[in-house]
Amino acid sequence: MFRARPDLGSARNHHHPRVVAITGASSGVGRACARAFAATGDDVALIARSPDALKSAAMEAERLGRRALVLPLDVSHAQPVEDAATEIEDELGPIDVWVNDAMVSVYSPVFSLRADEVARVTAVNYLGTVYGTMAALRRMRARDAGTIVQVGSGLAYRSIPLQAPYCASKHAIRAFTEATRTELLHEGSRVRITMVQLPGLNTPHFTRVRSRMPRAVRPVAPVFTPELAAKTVLRAADRPRREYVVGGRTALTIAAQKAAPGLLDRYLAWTGFRSQVTVDPATTQEDNLFEPLPGDPGATGPFEAEARDRSIQATISTHRAAIAAGGISLGVIAVLASRARR
Repeated sequence: MFRARPDLGSARNHHHPRVVAITGASSGVGRACARAFAATGDDVALIARSPDALKSAAMEAERLGRRALVLPLDVSHAQPVEDAATEIEDELGPIDVWVNDAMVSVYSPVFSLRADEVARVTAVNYLGTVYGTMAALRRMRARDAGTIVQVGSGLAYRSIPLQAPYCASKHAIRAFTEATRTELLHEGSRVRITMVQLPGLNTPHFTRVRSRMPRAVRPVAPVFTPELAAKTVLRAADRPRREYVVGGRTALTIAAQKAAPGLLDRYLAWTGFRSQVTVDPATTQEDNLFEPLPGDPGATGPFEAEARDRSIQATISTHRAAIAAGGISLGVIAVLASRARR
């Protein structure tokens, strides 16, 4: 059962509700984001393929006293996304924040992938983000206001085995976002675009994803809650900057890729397979790659016992200016103390 979590809205309590569009809002991080924005006083437009799950998400937002607009559609097609943006502004008002979170994946070695699977992951993850960004920009640039949040991953910097199409899509989103950001800077726009790089999360994704692995798949440890991810997305919308990083392993992976990519290749060849599967044999299950599954999966997956709701790296990423200022202050104090002893 859903319970309102007041801490999710702790980043800001604003007086005037924003209009927030969220793709992938039916489950996982997108679902947690819908709750987080509603809990902090925003109206939400909920975009995903599953009407049943979207209706449940809308009811959660409405119980928090906010308006919710349900928009069942597939983000891999540009025109429905554009039409949804028009409907959002007609029904709720100007879009203040657009969160791109829709995603699918396939767990499989590259040699076992089908061409249509690769195309599908690329269309949903990458093109869906592109179409959402373009729809948001058409409206935000005209008002010279608004924020776009791309939900990314440490895999946007460093690919791992068994998820080549997913990793490639996250790399592409990062590249597209960087190009978009430079264009906005060039024209002096006040529209902001930011990316949140996430770690392994306890979402329903792992019970619904297409997999060819002999054992059940899982997120790479350490595992965090989708609520932590949503809290960071909320912070990114409130205080947009270039990038937020959640999870020490995410930050370490990004740093290692920059410092020693060849060594990381060998490390992941050694650990990257077993870190993504459990000891349990895989079960025959339907997946949501091409069609949504019935029912309401909610935000949380089956790894709740090990999921963490706090991340030191997320705190550092969120408050890095204050931490940097504190470090400078400590440095100054140390210098003054040293001189005083002379």
